Amino acid sequence: MRLSVVAVGTRMPGWADEAFAEFARRMPREAPLELKEVRAEPRSGGKPVDALLAAEAARIRAALPARGRLVALDERGADLTTQQLAARLKAWLEAGDDVAFAIGGPDGLAAEIKSAAAETVRLSSLTLPHALARVVLAEALYRAASLLKNHPYHRE
Repeated sequence: MRLSVVAVGTRMPGWADEAFAEFARRMPREAPLELKEVRAEPRSGGKPVDALLAAEAARIRAALPARGRLVALDERGADLTTQQLAARLKAWLEAGDDVAFAIGGPDGLAAEIKSAAAETVRLSSLTLPHALARVVLAEALYRAASLLKNHPYHRE
């Protein structure tokens, strides 16, 4: 099983790239984590939001693994605890499917990506900058994997 974060936006701050890479490095061999960045559609030019989201959705679809589970990150998604995320991670590991997490751009994700997702999850009730959302997701996945291994990184 492979875990992918497919995120709209490139050229994130160095601290975000370094933090994501550090948590990805710590992931267990049976659940490697990778980042796939896709270009955001330019917001200049007066294109309607639906057209912007459709262009980004096409890029997201192209970056997704050929098979596997899609999890959309959205502010209206399920609010998971670390234990609940660990349980999902365990089930995904047992199923052996690749899992891709989609993070939208400034306007979120297109409805077609959300409807294609097996589930929708939110990281926080707070609005997070996109660079930080990547890091929070990577850390949450690492913490969930640590919990499955009874590693002391997670404490209740």
